[in-house]
Amino acid sequence: MLNAAVKRYPHTAPLMDGALREPGLQLNWLDIEPIHKAFAPMARRQAYDVSELAIATLLQAKAYGKPIIMLPVVLAARLQQGCLVYNRRHRPGLTVKDLAGARVGVRAYTQTTGMWLRGILDETYGIAPEAVRWTTFEGAHLEEYQDPAFVSRAPAGGKGMLQMLIDGELDAAIFGNDLPRHEDIGPVIADHAEADQRWLATHGFVPINHVLTIPTAVAQANPEAVGAVYRLFLQGKAAAGDAARRRLPDGIEALRAPLAKTLAFCERQGLMPRPFGVDELLADCHDYL
Repeated sequence: MLNAAVKRYPHTAPLMDGALREPGLQLNWLDIEPIHKAFAPMARRQAYDVSELAIATLLQAKAYGKPIIMLPVVLAARLQQGCLVYNRRHRPGLTVKDLAGARVGVRAYTQTTGMWLRGILDETYGIAPEAVRWTTFEGAHLEEYQDPAFVSRAPAGGKGMLQMLIDGELDAAIFGNDLPRHEDIGPVIADHAEADQRWLATHGFVPINHVLTIPTAVAQANPEAVGAVYRLFLQGKAAAGDAARRRLPDGIEALRAPLAKTLAFCERQGLMPRPFGVDELLADCHDYL
């Protein structure tokens, strides 16, 4: 029996409910909500036998030498540009070009959605990460990592990011699944849906948020389970249909381009203690799949 920390999605629900199975594999599905609460325990001490993990956290964990294997399974991906929002009442007419020098909140500097948006702002709109006054509310999932000098931490025990945005203490903020619904809050990139489609047409993939991981010790102790876990999650994707498989690619070759872009963005933004490439990241996969 392997303990699994994975969120319920349309492509994982049949696995959790037992509708799809893999011979000889038993998973104990842990109820962790929100799922990002599983990321620090997994990255720091490999607390679960199978775990969903944010891609930025995984890359940092690999760079710091944590014994974690990434399976080539994307669990969550999202077009990101609608996740950057501002307060229309306090900053009427704010656009991307106004972000240089602006106060922008993000849950953590290492948050994957923030990483993608910083990369897109830099690459597409010419707003470098260091040009923005970033305010964070949490540290990294990896204890070894320290935020860059141009990042400030909000006062402990003070207002949350949404309240600071509502009160005009932030000019803009990046949210993930918790994107707020408030009459004064709107997207900084007004045509974000069209902008995302242009980005997708240029790059050919939806930005990865979360992937599937296994501790190295678990894989070494039970190598046949690695392939069984991989096959089980592929079953879930197949059951979810072609749209899910296009948005959430699987397999080593399909993930090379998305991972290369992710690594480049993370290195450019000062998230990586050392650079490395896709082949190093995926090397362990070849031993088990």
